[in-house]
Amino acid sequence: MQQKMKVSLFNISNFRVDGGAMFGVIPKAIWSRHTEADEKNTIELSLTSMIIDDGERVILVDAGWGDKQDEKFFRHAYLNGGSGLTGGLAECGYRPEDITDIIITHLHADHCGGFFVLNSEGFTTPLFPNASYHISRAQWEWANESNLREEDAFLPENIKPFGESGRLSLVEENGELCPGVELRLFYGHTPGLMLPLVSYRGRKLFYAGDLIPTAAHIPLLWNMAYDLLPLVTIAEKQEILEEALSNDHLLVFQHDPLTECCSVSETPKGIRAGKKGKLSD
Repeated sequence: MQQKMKVSLFNISNFRVDGGAMFGVIPKAIWSRHTEADEKNTIELSLTSMIIDDGERVILVDAGWGDKQDEKFFRHAYLNGGSGLTGGLAECGYRPEDITDIIITHLHADHCGGFFVLNSEGFTTPLFPNASYHISRAQWEWANESNLREEDAFLPENIKPFGESGRLSLVEENGELCPGVELRLFYGHTPGLMLPLVSYRGRKLFYAGDLIPTAAHIPLLWNMAYDLLPLVTIAEKQEILEEALSNDHLLVFQHDPLTECCSVSETPKGIRAGKKGKLSD
């Protein structure tokens, strides 16, 4: 099965967020060495999705913002570039109806908004008509309770359709979705963040999602202000980075517009990015 595994990455779009929010307690004088901020202090991020094709199932990971909200909502996201969701799929050789399974890392708007679209009559309809949706139970229950800290990220128009689809599968714990695709749960960013570890060409790819959104976030203390439990994030990062170091895993970044993936290496300052490049290299 693993010999047939095909993995594709594509950028849905870029967007911009406040640099301070992306790097939390790290001073701008330090984080600005790794990324450039504009006059509004925003930095460029990507929305990189993954397609996993084992010859029997075609699995899509996350779908970006989507377009169900109005212009005012997107004004501060500064969306630009990328191939779009269906455009990126097409570039990789797939159509929406080819997707059999969807991994939703979590229900923040920039990750799950694209799975459902508005039809010509204004009704929400699934973009992927043949797919089952996989999300952690912890995240599903948390997002449906909502909270003041995350209410702007948990949008009912994005979340409600999953529950009404009849095709929602709730993941209880770490385990395999299918041979070669393992799902790992994390709790520092938001409860039940679910990230895939994929066997590919003799090694494993860890889709780092919002646990390690860019290569600059590999150092243990470099974390987003968006994380609900920063100390938990640090512990989870340490565990996954040590595993990656010991087993020569590749990290795949969801939000890094410059680095698609990298290995990790041990340095006097701790685990850091090793060789950077593209998955196709």
